[in-house]
Amino acid sequence: MKKKSLWKKMMSVVLAGTMVVGMAGSMTGCGRRATNKTITLDVFSQVANFSGMQSGWIADILKEKFNIRLNIIPNTGGVLQTRMQDGDLGDIVIWGTDSDNYAKAVKNGLMFDWNDEDLVKEEAPYIYEHMQDALKKNSELTKQITDGESDTCYGIGNNIATSNEDHQAFFYTWDLRWDIYKELGFPKVKTLEDFENLLVDMQKACPKDDSGNPTYAVSLWPDWDVDYCMYVKATATAWYGYDELGIGLYDPETGNYYDAMMEGGPYLEMLKFYNDLFQKGLVDPDSMTQTYDKMAEKVQNGGVLFSIFNYSGSLAFNKPKHLDKGQIMYCMAPEDARPIVYGMNTPGGDYKTCLGAKTKYPELCMNVLNYFATPEGHMTYKYGPKGICWDYDKDGNTQFTELGLQCKNDEKTTMGNGYKGTVHDGVCQAAFSSWADDAENPDSNGETYNSDNWKSNRRAAASGVEQEWRDYNKCDSINEYFENRTRADGSKNYLVSPGTSFQLGEKDNELKTTWSQVTTKIKNGSWKAIYAKSDKEFDKIVKDMISDTKKYGYDKCLAWAKEQAAERHKLEQATSQKSADTQEETDSEEEAE
Repeated sequence: MKKKSLWKKMMSVVLAGTMVVGMAGSMTGCGRRATNKTITLDVFSQVANFSGMQSGWIADILKEKFNIRLNIIPNTGGVLQTRMQDGDLGDIVIWGTDSDNYAKAVKNGLMFDWNDEDLVKEEAPYIYEHMQDALKKNSELTKQITDGESDTCYGIGNNIATSNEDHQAFFYTWDLRWDIYKELGFPKVKTLEDFENLLVDMQKACPKDDSGNPTYAVSLWPDWDVDYCMYVKATATAWYGYDELGIGLYDPETGNYYDAMMEGGPYLEMLKFYNDLFQKGLVDPDSMTQTYDKMAEKVQNGGVLFSIFNYSGSLAFNKPKHLDKGQIMYCMAPEDARPIVYGMNTPGGDYKTCLGAKTKYPELCMNVLNYFATPEGHMTYKYGPKGICWDYDKDGNTQFTELGLQCKNDEKTTMGNGYKGTVHDGVCQAAFSSWADDAENPDSNGETYNSDNWKSNRRAAASGVEQEWRDYNKCDSINEYFENRTRADGSKNYLVSPGTSFQLGEKDNELKTTWSQVTTKIKNGSWKAIYAKSDKEFDKIVKDMISDTKKYGYDKCLAWAKEQAAERHKLEQATSQKSADTQEETDSEEEAE
């Protein structure tokens, strides 16, 4: 899939909030480097939420294994532009997008060639052997950026799959305080209007959070807004299955494109939905100014009744203190909702991990990235050291140790076993690219890296209220819940976005300027519209927003976005045809047998 800004942001939160990072085991290739002194590697990251030296138990492990330490440099206060002007992006560079500044860095020679002296082949053999499609995708991107003058490989993307056949886990999960929904008698919820009425009743049933503060149906945050209001866009994606693309929403099923300022379009429809909630006192008034972390605190404190996403809903709320009281946030999608789920692909996404051209330690950097690409390294990156936090049973099934399960459920857990501090203290702040969570782990007995789907975790419900959710929905997991949802014609009530090698084209300098002005107007206007005190005020704000964006060059931005949508649709059709041909060949072989 085209891995949108939302997914990039979400990934940084998952990495920062839930992953346990440690290292164990051996690694092939020491590289041509000095090891007598501790080396500091500067990691510049567009998606980091942390600045400074990596600390905690992971820092000790990195020093022991590689004799290095990581200095994390986030993209704040114009840091990227300064570093690009200086020509020094750092030792390891993590991009949140593979267009615009990434393209500029390629053109200006600011990144290290992974094929120089067979660097990736010699120093990252696992990447070289198992991520060829990801390496090829990056080379093709270089061709696109340089108009065919170069096919240099500078890195790999994120969410790399071992197969193109499966889709990822659902994360547009419509998480609701299901215990309150049960208390209200399971009212039928089919339309958005039904859902809005339910949220009104839920707030009345639960007006205060754990600390006695007011509850709200939703608590939003602006941190992740890129081209428009992220949460508004996400709701359209969760309702219609349309994906973010440029300044609008793209339908992977038909190829249709719905721009953000389209009157009666999905973006403005959902903008009005949140304004209706605001007018009824259901939107957290801090939404326009608070950070993601502040919002997450409110969810954890029981102050939020609904979230489009699992990570700002069930994953944040469903802790023992709530489950023990019979409280739970879990899926409750309206009947008409048709959320998107993303197809997996072997080339990976556009969230890139590269090396800076001026690094003095390319071999060392590649060794580190290679380790995290191995099954054991990726498992360690996500869940902690093998044998201490997780391991395989005699049949090859993956399982947490007692400590590993505690670490996953509570980041305040003390690591011990020679490691310093808590799980949270040692979480790696460098979001290196690697495998998709739902990619197959070849070291296991056919399981994936996603612990939610391990055989050992297909457990009895953690609480009585979770069992009630399972019984009511006739399923045992979130994925099963969505897989079971069907439409009137029997088709699945979700939309799969096929995984392809699509990546947004580069904007020229004039379009970049216009784009910035237009999207700033959309973001500012959207937040004003959410906070409108009446329908009349909302209509005026939207009318002015449409007019202002037109004046700044909205139509030019829209023309570019439609071109990108057409290119994406062409690639998706090719992928679908290839899958159909493969299935036909398989069916023919089976008939022959």
